[in-house]
Amino acid sequence: MRAPCTMCAVNDQENVNNDSQTEEDEESLLPAWLRRTEGEQRWSVTAALLVAVVIQWFLPERLSIHPRWLMPALELLLMAALVVANPHRHIAKSGNRVRVLGLLLAAAVSLANGWSAVLLVRDLLHGSQGITPVQLLLTGGGIWLTNIIAFSLWYWEWDRGGPIARADGVHKHPDFLFPQMQQEGIARPDWEPYYIDYLYVAFTNATSFSPTDTMPLSRWAKMLMLSQSTISLLTLALVIARAVGVLQ
Repeated sequence: MRAPCTMCAVNDQENVNNDSQTEEDEESLLPAWLRRTEGEQRWSVTAALLVAVVIQWFLPERLSIHPRWLMPALELLLMAALVVANPHRHIAKSGNRVRVLGLLLAAAVSLANGWSAVLLVRDLLHGSQGITPVQLLLTGGGIWLTNIIAFSLWYWEWDRGGPIARADGVHKHPDFLFPQMQQEGIARPDWEPYYIDYLYVAFTNATSFSPTDTMPLSRWAKMLMLSQSTISLLTLALVIARAVGVLQ
């Protein structure tokens, strides 16, 4: 009586193994951006954040949240907490803590830069004494560049649930449609969007005031790109107009 039961157990195990192998084979046929991967390295995000911190530190004191060291110190503290929470070189699956810290960091950069942008616009509209065109262009350019970094972080953190969810292959429907997703053969088989891709999207949106090669699909992505274009256009127009006025 034991032999048939043993044989059934063996057959069941073989069926499970076959099903598992079939799922793995099917997943291997998917493009890299749709399947599980080891994720991306953190160096590009860290470099961009450090650039934002340096720019905020060197902005005029009147355009900074007081005390002026508060926001740069908070951002560096959140970056250190991210490293402690996920010390691996790759952005691997680490639970909700890493995602919450990442969103807080993006919010801190956005808050500090938004505050500086509002105060800069106020100065430009009401006139500011004792500022040279070079100082004005450097200040406006720094805020404009930090705005690009801030929005690139939001794009990177929200597209398909963020970097951890993308590496896990959780969400199949992209919020941003990159060219590599639309046509086979124009990119390597292991291509998937990294932070640099989102930084490029933010840069082109800030310079052309509209999407270029990457299309926003979800409503939140469209509203974010709309907000970034508006802020970028307002900042550049006022800074350039004021600089020309000072020169004259």
